[in-house]
Amino acid sequence: MEDAQSAPASGRTNWRRFAVAVGVPTVVAGGLVVALAEGALAANFTISGKQFKLSAAKLVGDGFTQYNGELETKDGTVQAAMSGIESATLNDLCQSVAVGPVTLRIEAGDDPENPVRATNLLIGMSELGGDATFENIQIGLDAATLDAAQDEAHGAPGGFGQQATKVTIVNLRQQAYYTSASTFTLNGMSLKLHVGGKHECY
Repeated sequence: MEDAQSAPASGRTNWRRFAVAVGVPTVVAGGLVVALAEGALAANFTISGKQFKLSAAKLVGDGFTQYNGELETKDGTVQAAMSGIESATLNDLCQSVAVGPVTLRIEAGDDPENPVRATNLLIGMSELGGDATFENIQIGLDAATLDAAQDEAHGAPGGFGQQATKVTIVNLRQQAYYTSASTFTLNGMSLKLHVGGKHECY
């Protein structure tokens, strides 16, 4: 039978390896929790810098915040308009990213009774268009004080921010660098890879 510093014998646990296996994910998870609490989640990820397009016939979101932020790439940072939505439904969702002649396109939520559903959405975008209606909107808040959406969906002290209890956007058109969500349910999802031609969402 080998000692605790070498490979364990059958049926035995190597506690050093166990500590590393459990400890590293725990530290990582702990760091993410701290980042979430400080509103700095995006800074903990390196994005590709490649933008993707998203469209939807209609988005309805409860708990909305918007503020300026930075996203990190391997070559530096990009400025982005950050939006947080606590919970949302999207009808006729389309998401596409084109790299050279290849386009990856995802569609979902074409059934009005089964839209796409998301919770704790955080989006870093460069463009947003559509017919938007905000309920109980507040414009010009300090970005660090935003509290209408999830805890991490706020900016740095002194930054410009706005928030609303509800947002509805018809004919949504968006170019984004980054999206995260606690849950993202793509009802009726279809994923296709296209080569050549025009296959982006808009």
